[in-house]
Amino acid sequence: MIDFLKYRYICFGFFLLVLGAAVGGYWYNYQKHGSGFNYSVDFTGGTELRIKFAKLVSAEKIYHILEQDDKFKGIGIHELDNNQVLIRVQEFEGDSQGIGGRIAASLQQNLTDNQVELLRVDSVGSSVGGSLRADSIKAILIALLLMLIYVAIRFKFLFAIGSVIALFHDVLFILAFFLITHREISMDVIGAILMVLGYSMNDTIVIFSRIRENLKKMTGESMAVVINTSINQTLRRTTLTSSATALVVCSLMVFGGEMLRGLSIALLLGIIIGTYSSIFIASPIMLLFYKNKKA
Repeated sequence: MIDFLKYRYICFGFFLLVLGAAVGGYWYNYQKHGSGFNYSVDFTGGTELRIKFAKLVSAEKIYHILEQDDKFKGIGIHELDNNQVLIRVQEFEGDSQGIGGRIAASLQQNLTDNQVELLRVDSVGSSVGGSLRADSIKAILIALLLMLIYVAIRFKFLFAIGSVIALFHDVLFILAFFLITHREISMDVIGAILMVLGYSMNDTIVIFSRIRENLKKMTGESMAVVINTSINQTLRRTTLTSSATALVVCSLMVFGGEMLRGLSIALLLGIIIGTYSSIFIASPIMLLFYKNKKA
């Protein structure tokens, strides 16, 4: 049987290291770029346009044309039906038609064997982006609060503390990675973070359920032994589920293209670190607050 709790202080140290990396990454980006996070046009505002092609064009090709030729920032591309794409850039001007015309002309110049038709141009104001940013933070905080209440009701409040700290660790790790690499934070990434919270909580609840069962069976044993036994009993299920899910996300990362890269990276990091935190963070944190060291 593996003694997972033996490594709990090393894991707590890693937790503090991730926290330090997140703070350091935010400070460095703020000093260098004027903003901690590299927000997408969803959060900063910009210009949104819909374009139709006579022939199908991949989102990756459009992305590289706009990035290399016109140096647009915060490019977001979503493929639609009927050879149409939705393009967003961070550039914002009073004459949004001018930006749309430049983008359409650049695409037409690089895609000479295709016909480019500009269907619609809209401006996304900075106030809308600020509102989305605030709503995203609220969504994550509300998710953490609801999960705290759920675990406290189903188990005990001490279990809830361990699970929520583990979830906070997962979110912090993903954000630290995006800060250090200065990758773009988009609505897709926020959605991935919310999905990771649910996935990680599911792993944690499986372990907590086994701990609750073993508390009734292993009377007289120390709480540390009960926790180690429970983690070992659920380890096979946890690793198999995480491995199978990670394979699917890896396929998405490889074949999903540049536009899904942020989503797939956030999901893959979340699966890996969520499995880790369920084993090495949630239960050890709960043990720290558990007054009765016997089952």
